Amino acid sequence: MRPLLLAPMLATVLIASPALPATIEVTIDKLVFLPASVQAKIGDTIEWTNKDVIAHTATVKGGWDVMIPAKSKGKVTLKAAGAVDYFCRFHPNMKGHVEVAP
Repeated sequence: MRPLLLAPMLATVLIASPALPATIEVTIDKLVFLPASVQAKIGDTIEWTNKDVIAHTATVKGGWDVMIPAKSKGKVTLKAAGAVDYFCRFHPNMKGHVEVAP
């Protein structure tokens, strides 16, 4: 009978566990961030995969600045909640948006 008593407690522990950080993938192709807008949580990582033959950045004014070399990857771990707009310093018409939940 005791194993039956433990089952509800184990279910409660599993449900109450905090979610593990996620990696959100954004592709850069032909001077465009795809998807252009993503949702994330504090602690998640955004990883950009640059398929172009030229370098790009993912830059937030007054915030992070990630260099993403040609045919390579770059990443940032999100540390604060809020809406964040970013762009490429080399190609300012390239824009992205991140909604970061607590």
